[in-house]
Amino acid sequence: MTRAQIAAAISEATGLSKKETEIVVEGFISCVIESLKRNETVEIRGFGTFKNNIKHPRIARNPKTGEKISLSKRFIPMFKVSKEFKKVVQDELSKSK
Repeated sequence: MTRAQIAAAISEATGLSKKETEIVVEGFISCVIESLKRNETVEIRGFGTFKNNIKHPRIARNPKTGEKISLSKRFIPMFKVSKEFKKVVQDELSKSK
């Protein structure tokens, strides 16, 4: 599902115009990105949590050449699904099989 499809589905469900819904979807995505840029956690109860996973500096190896490479500290954006979300999806997909 794309951003446009998400906006269209929300627009149909709420009665808002597609343009207004697209602005809201873009605003939500921007808020999440800005929060992660400030290294803040975004928790949406019943949905999940967006946060940065910290990868500490280490020495890695290029598997092709064997050359050692120094990797600096990195922040990897992650999304962890809530238990409720996981259960709903699991229950629904289990029914269809």
